[in-house]
Amino acid sequence: MIQLHYYPSNASMAPHILLEELGVPFELQYVDRNQGAHKSAEYLRLNPNGLIPVLVDWRNGSELVLYETVAILLHLCDTHADAALAPKLGTNERAQFYKWLAWMTNTLQAALIAYYYPERWVDEGNTDGVAQVQAHAEAKIGPMLDQLDAQLASHGAEWLLGERFSAADPLAFMLCRW
Repeated sequence: MIQLHYYPSNASMAPHILLEELGVPFELQYVDRNQGAHKSAEYLRLNPNGLIPVLVDWRNGSELVLYETVAILLHLCDTHADAALAPKLGTNERAQFYKWLAWMTNTLQAALIAYYYPERWVDEGNTDGVAQVQAHAEAKIGPMLDQLDAQLASHGAEWLLGERFSAADPLAFMLCRW
């Protein structure tokens, strides 16, 4: 059984989409951020960073607890290889898949987090600092989204990597939806 700890419209959206795409049985466990459930001792045992999502997978005879959206996506690709949600290992396409996953999580998502949560980067009460962080992030996000658009335009297909849906697509959708 697979359990996804999630919060709507959060970083759990991409793994949730992938689980639906796979059509495998899974259970959703709502983590109420508004009530601080992601900071509870119980949740922190699953993810000491207090971030959402967490995937718990019991299918291989033991409990596997994973956090970090891309780690969860890659695990689902690897454990459901027959679904071909990632290009074949050792190919140039697989390298591009890794590149886009890393770029989205390390570059685009980082800028989006700075934009939506600027108070995390400044001292409490520093409203000028909040505005500066947000302005700098916003200036970076536009060109990053242009880069994503250019990738889609480069091959004329509807998916990030071309003709086939991959685990990179729900991540791109989630980030663009934010």
